[in-house]
Amino acid sequence: MARPSRTSRALSQHFLTDRAAAERLARLAVPSGDGPAPLVLEVGAGQGALTHPLAPRCAELRAYEIDRRLIPALRARFTDTPQVRVVAGDFLTAHPPSTPFAVAGNVPFSRTAEVVDWCLRAPALTGATLLTQLAYARKRTGDYGSWTLLTVRTWPGHEWRLLARVGRYSFRPVPRVDAGIIRIDRRPTPLLPADALPRWRDLVELGFTGVGGSLHASLRRAYPRRRVDTAFRAARIDPGALVGEVPPARWLRLYEALTA
Repeated sequence: MARPSRTSRALSQHFLTDRAAAERLARLAVPSGDGPAPLVLEVGAGQGALTHPLAPRCAELRAYEIDRRLIPALRARFTDTPQVRVVAGDFLTAHPPSTPFAVAGNVPFSRTAEVVDWCLRAPALTGATLLTQLAYARKRTGDYGSWTLLTVRTWPGHEWRLLARVGRYSFRPVPRVDAGIIRIDRRPTPLLPADALPRWRDLVELGFTGVGGSLHASLRRAYPRRRVDTAFRAARIDPGALVGEVPPARWLRLYEALTA
């Protein structure tokens, strides 16, 4: 691959220079058995390391790049690739398409939370395959054996998975940490009906913002102890469990028992 140009620390740039890692990310974003993806939005195209293997897998690929120094070379590289449209600008300012689309990209580490939030809010998103800091990917997907508020709160509508790890030496400049490929899939059929989601979010937020990390103690602020005890037995949750230790599937059982 081409030598990276001078990076911008303000933009948190770490160019992906490992061809095998870029190919793997493209395959995970758009598996070949599924046929060409109708529309993919790429976050932070850089010099096109991921754009190149993504292009043949897409009917349309919109490659967003915020660093205008990179735009001329990026457009020149894909001038003969009609399905690729290089967009000069910040991905986060893009209006989400109204038709089904996917997102893929080597996400600037400092903007990961913003990119993920954009994806979660996009109604037509089918899935996002993102290269992030490994710690972020492990934390959000339960790979540490614990779960975060964001993951549990969005679980009825989105599935979170850690697909692969990418070493820090696959980037230039080399970051201080390794990276991980995280996949966020919008569920075709949500696990809860739309009218139940506000109550679900209230329950999860109550559990995560409560007493000494104890889910049982937190929920007792809003429900009678006997009711909480019964719900914990139904969900097979230890009353002494810390809130982060409870997997999303157990949260669903807990919600059903408390709202029955």
